Amino acid sequence: MHWNLFVIGKPKLAFARAGVEEYAKRLRPFAPVTLECLKASSREAESALLLQRSRGMLRIVLDERGEEPSSRALADRVTGWEREGVKAAAILIGGADGHTEALRAEAGWIWSLSRLTLQHELALVVLYEQIYRAYSLKAGLPYHRD
Repeated sequence: MHWNLFVIGKPKLAFARAGVEEYAKRLRPFAPVTLECLKASSREAESALLLQRSRGMLRIVLDERGEEPSSRALADRVTGWEREGVKAAAILIGGADGHTEALRAEAGWIWSLSRLTLQHELALVVLYEQIYRAYSLKAGLPYHRD
């Protein structure tokens, strides 16, 4: 499955860029990941752009009001999508004002990394790490410990 991460705004913090690069490198043996940073504007325009860019893909919307799975449950969900033949997933990270209800209504899944509001770049690093963790669990690697 190809992962497409659509993010409003460009990562500027050096530590966040380093974290994204590290987990993107770790993910390469498991699944292709594309990161596309989109220009910030109004919430409505951002949501419309995210919907346009993710057309035809399984839409996973990051939102603090979404479901909070365990790492093992996330790995099981990824396995299920792969079994269902999902070819491309789009993870949508909104701007500072979040997503519109129209975008949430088009989501295949609404996922919360935490009930805490995370700064964009931090959320992106956590997202990459959790996708890597899911694949490491699926592969039986010793990365995850219960």
